[in-house]
Amino acid sequence: MGERALIWGGFPLVGAVLGWLLPIVADWAVSLPWFPFQGPLELAAGLPAPAATVGGLILGVATGVVLALVSESEYTTVTVDDNKVTLRNDTATRTVERADVTAVFRDGAALVLLGPDTGELARQGGDMPAQERLRAAFRRHGYPWRDDGDPHAEHYQRWVEDLPDLSASAHALLKARARALEREDRSDAEQLRSELAGLGVVLRDREGKQFWRPAPPDSR
Repeated sequence: MGERALIWGGFPLVGAVLGWLLPIVADWAVSLPWFPFQGPLELAAGLPAPAATVGGLILGVATGVVLALVSESEYTTVTVDDNKVTLRNDTATRTVERADVTAVFRDGAALVLLGPDTGELARQGGDMPAQERLRAAFRRHGYPWRDDGDPHAEHYQRWVEDLPDLSASAHALLKARARALEREDRSDAEQLRSELAGLGVVLRDREGKQFWRPAPPDSR
């Protein structure tokens, strides 16, 4: 709650300060012919002082509120109790039963929950509570939180085309996912990750490269 309150209070406040400074910056910028956006800046610099100040404040606060709304829409709430874990954001809600969880850890920015068959029950990236808060919550309710990350890390290997250990279907999906990563299509990459999990392929990404390890099919 404290982190979210900081965003809702901080973004509009920073926006208000920047908006208040806008007339001053505009006066300075219009004196530089090479500075971009000369038209809007001349308009801002030409406004009378009270109107320019009030307008800048309103614009700054509004921009801060919009940024806070965007941040809120991308934020994942993690609710942990003795029986289950619930991951909730604007686009989806996922619940994982405590009895199914054998490991919980952070993989970069993602929160990962593993099941008894070593497959991923959930992988959630994006904005969420800080790692210290997550660790405390999971341990308080008896979940196997691991500071050392994935307990099966040594089984990952880098994917390259035509590896004999993978099926033709898995290779096709990995090729498609490599293209999605190149064009930074996160939604498509995550959908393909789920399809690969159905084939018994667990993934993690490192610097744009895909690393995989086997797990029983349909582990999710």
